[in-house]
Amino acid sequence: MSFELAVTKLGYMLEHPSIRRYSFVVTPFGDHVAVSSDNPSGADNQQETAMPRLELDAGWVVGFVDGEGCFSVSIHHNPRFAKRTWGWQIHPVFHVYQHEVHRAVLEGLVTFFGCGRIRSKGPGSSVATYAVDGLRDLERSILPFFESHPPVVKRRDFVAFAAIVRLMQEKCHFTPSGFEQAVRLAYGMNFAGKQRTRSLSEVLAGSSETARQAPPAQR
Repeated sequence: MSFELAVTKLGYMLEHPSIRRYSFVVTPFGDHVAVSSDNPSGADNQQETAMPRLELDAGWVVGFVDGEGCFSVSIHHNPRFAKRTWGWQIHPVFHVYQHEVHRAVLEGLVTFFGCGRIRSKGPGSSVATYAVDGLRDLERSILPFFESHPPVVKRRDFVAFAAIVRLMQEKCHFTPSGFEQAVRLAYGMNFAGKQRTRSLSEVLAGSSETARQAPPAQR
């Protein structure tokens, strides 16, 4: 499969109109993605930071994710989940960040994994995010790849992330014990949940109370 993507150099086009065009030749993950540029050589082009050719093989992807990616599980209050998970929504997401100038790399990851989407990190941000948050996509594409090609820096977070995704795929998080297991795993990720605004006890309060009130046969 092949496709082309035009990337405009930000802030440079005003004086020197220039669009760098990349051609991708992509095979399923485990092989590689070849990226090449058809721009002519010249002084203006030499000032650009985009690499003219990049090989996305499995080892490269793992290293790139170790540096620029994140396995995260957000837990936030959502009234729509009041009956199923005590008002809390568990949302696992695999992210990879990159400046918009290098959006071509994220486009390559979309094809490499066969899933996910690219979006802005936030309003007015110059950073783009490749994100995969569908449970089916995570289980079918992301988890098998990183189990076959384990990350180094983010290995511990990935192991917890994979366990949470599979708990949710099996709907275990709809039970008090499964919900608590998923939440505790999530709070042990990414610097032990130090950046979270809700305490672990606050999130678990509802499910723990339900477990105490349930008849022994339902626990």
